[in-house]
Amino acid sequence: MIIQMKRVKKQIKKADLILTGDWHLQEKQPIARMDNFWETQWKKLNFISNLQKEYNCPVIHSGDLFDHWKPSPELLAKTIEYLPNEFWTIYGNHDLPQHNLKLTHKCGINVLDQANKLGVFAACHWGQSPINNLLHPFDFKDFDILVWHTMTYQGKKPWPDCTDPKAVKLLRKYPQYDLIVTGHNHQAFVEYYEDRCLVNPGSIFRLTADQKDFKPRVYLWYSETNTVEPVYLSIEKDVISTEHLEVKKERNERIEAFVSTLDTDWKAKLSFEENLERLQKKNNIRPAVMSIIYEALEN
Repeated sequence: MIIQMKRVKKQIKKADLILTGDWHLQEKQPIARMDNFWETQWKKLNFISNLQKEYNCPVIHSGDLFDHWKPSPELLAKTIEYLPNEFWTIYGNHDLPQHNLKLTHKCGINVLDQANKLGVFAACHWGQSPINNLLHPFDFKDFDILVWHTMTYQGKKPWPDCTDPKAVKLLRKYPQYDLIVTGHNHQAFVEYYEDRCLVNPGSIFRLTADQKDFKPRVYLWYSETNTVEPVYLSIEKDVISTEHLEVKKERNERIEAFVSTLDTDWKAKLSFEENLERLQKKNNIRPAVMSIIYEALEN
């Protein structure tokens, strides 16, 4: 007797959202990169665009689309060419002139928004919080989703006196949100608490030498279970250089020798911008004052 077997078509699990953040699109060549970084950027965006077409779902970006708030016309044009469909983002600190939300009309994201090439939704942009942000969170399939450009982390503190909350603490503090998507920390991680989820997608590029072993990714979110699945982006070996770190180390040792004589906890190993953020938080410096500082830096 011959038994005929029916061929069962494999079903692709349907993702409802693609979660990503911290792209830092730029024209300049990062000091740690030895490849053609300009071309690398568009290969990554092309992959994400194809992923969006495959699942036909929105792409949620958690801030810092550009590395600088004023992208060149060439960078804007290339971004328009490769940006995924149904792309939604918020303002990260790098997207804002002087880190000031009142100046969004000047920035590159606003140009793309006005041209209907992306959407900027009601969320917690840089400098906001769920407490002072009166706009309703992103509502999708009866899920309350908070997209927030803020520092959070898992495990040990990213620096000794870090006052930013851990991911699990954010989930406990804001139980009204089913899903929280954060940006700013370039490391990628997922935190679950009870039946809720926090996703920090991390950067899609390895921009610094300390990310040499980092695996860039985006996340697929499934509404049926409120869970995520990573999709790793292809990377090339031996394109991250550490030679510049020795020069920086020698310079920092000289600076730290001087700073050690001062009454301060400034750390040369952090970037200047990170030290400014720490200074603001520790001393509770008013946003208006910080805006003046950032304006001076721009000039």
